[in-house]
Amino acid sequence: MRCRPRHTRAAVLGAALLLAGCGAAPHKTAATSTATAGQPAPRCSGRPTIAETEGPYFKAGSPARTSLLQTGMRGTRLVLTGRVLTTRCAPVAGALLDFWQADASGSYDNSGYRLRGHQLTDAGGRFRLTTVVPGEYPGRTQHIHVKVRAPGKPELTTQLYLPGEPGNEQDAIFDPSLLMQVRDAGSGKVATFDFVLG
Repeated sequence: MRCRPRHTRAAVLGAALLLAGCGAAPHKTAATSTATAGQPAPRCSGRPTIAETEGPYFKAGSPARTSLLQTGMRGTRLVLTGRVLTTRCAPVAGALLDFWQADASGSYDNSGYRLRGHQLTDAGGRFRLTTVVPGEYPGRTQHIHVKVRAPGKPELTTQLYLPGEPGNEQDAIFDPSLLMQVRDAGSGKVATFDFVLG
């Protein structure tokens, strides 16, 4: 079968079927693009990401950076990628994401900006953060804090969680809709999460 359609009206109308029959890949939209190499992004639900408490350790003025790693930092490396989307699943370019978290032992740096940083999404609404898996501290399961700010949208403050952690069910703040998709990758972990702004 030839996979080059003739330029007739019937061929143009049937081009999608012909290409499908030739094994062409479907067009990717914002809702079906790949967030991490080898791991498809979850489909966009269109439901706004739920807000959660800021907690006591937010600190304004974090540096602009995509990696929170520092020399000698202990812990399992975690690479988190994802997108910021509208409820129509369109990417939000230039959204600011401000991350902060505990270190591997469960301690926050409240005097400096260790494990704190912000970045902007690219034209496709994508972000990439390199950090470590946060530790637990009394009364809380492992989590990463984030604020998402985008023009014309209310600020979202929320927290992200790791699946399968024993502390999740004992944590009064934990919400399963905020679980990252996580898999092992070499000596570290790769995670993905898409934020949907209402």
